[in-house]
Amino acid sequence: MKPVQAGNAAIRRTNHRGRRGAVAVMMGGVLLLGAACSSNGGGGSTAGGGSNDTAATGGATGGAAAPSQETPKVSTAVLNVEPKDGAVDVNPTNGVKVGVTGGKLTAVEVTDKDGKAVAGTITPDGLGWAPSGALTVGMAYKVNVQATDPAGLVSASTTTFTTLTPAKTVSTNDNIADNATYGVGMIVSVKFNKAIKNQDAVLNGITFVASDGTTVKGHWFGSQRLDFRPEKYWNPGTKVTIKYRLKNVEVAPGIYGDVDKDEPFVIGRSQVSTADSATHQMTVVRDGKSTVLPVTLGDAKNPSWNGTMVISSKEKVTRMNSQTVGLGAEYDIQDVPHAMRLTDSGTFVHGNYWANPFGKSNASHGCVSMQDVQGGSDTSVAGKFFNDSMIGDPVTIKNSTSATVKPDNGLSGWTMDFKNW
Repeated sequence: MKPVQAGNAAIRRTNHRGRRGAVAVMMGGVLLLGAACSSNGGGGSTAGGGSNDTAATGGATGGAAAPSQETPKVSTAVLNVEPKDGAVDVNPTNGVKVGVTGGKLTAVEVTDKDGKAVAGTITPDGLGWAPSGALTVGMAYKVNVQATDPAGLVSASTTTFTTLTPAKTVSTNDNIADNATYGVGMIVSVKFNKAIKNQDAVLNGITFVASDGTTVKGHWFGSQRLDFRPEKYWNPGTKVTIKYRLKNVEVAPGIYGDVDKDEPFVIGRSQVSTADSATHQMTVVRDGKSTVLPVTLGDAKNPSWNGTMVISSKEKVTRMNSQTVGLGAEYDIQDVPHAMRLTDSGTFVHGNYWANPFGKSNASHGCVSMQDVQGGSDTSVAGKFFNDSMIGDPVTIKNSTSATVKPDNGLSGWTMDFKNW
């Protein structure tokens, strides 16, 4: 038998009990199968150009079967994988899509360079697939896809791509220190140094896990501040973990988050204070035990805000200057003792050594102040309250002639109904 001459045809012969085996011819990507022949007399035959053997017809025996050609069937399922093979700088948020026409997807596997699988699901109709979350920035990925057509024939694809490495990121900062303890009214406030356009994506990238199952919701104040709180005050002793997953989130066009980390903190004992502008008294309820303290609040010209505020910082001694809060040259006290900030607009709970209106009248410029001495004393009313208080303790002012404090003035989000939060 002479070998078939057909370009780059591949020929394989196998001898078995003196008979030549099948001839496999691959030409132009098409597999050609022909049956080899032999004669009982040991003579040869010519493949491709003709044969001296008689074709087997009817009941004829001993002759050779005529050569035949068969083209393998090709699946009608056409795969569409995005991004294309070898793509770079792929958007990690929505850059991967898999689809098929003329068939149904049976398997989709996307893995990173370390072999870690990307979560995703095939659509119920079998025509598409997408990842369930954002991919990692600056990562190489492989995509393996299989589909079948109505006849059961398989179509497969393997491609690779690399996600982009962000040229710009946003700075993310909050008011929580790792493993610190806060009061039951603590509101977590996250601030960004650039305007956030994709606010829902950022909101989904910051989650809370509380040991008692408390649900926490976020609320945007503008485009650069996102506050979180539960519906009611935290339960004492609750352990909370903030999970930041923002590095793969496009927070604005071409700008990505800068942090992936877990941040734990703890809620301490319960202390809730209510200052009454009408009675000049403040009731402090700590773990169920009440104490009443004489105080003075904002006068008629400078009434205190109504509503619930939260202690956001503590200073043993600080300077208070009326010009910093828009009150002109009203005052400039260099050494205000035991100061605890309630609002960004300048409301504090603090000690007062320069007057004595406590429990009798309202004489402040809007703050809640109580008896103290110059330099501050741990045994004074203000000193004891200062030492018993922590960041996150809520302080409510009622019966003032002023309006209710806005929810974004300090950590005053408790003034907003949770259904609107």
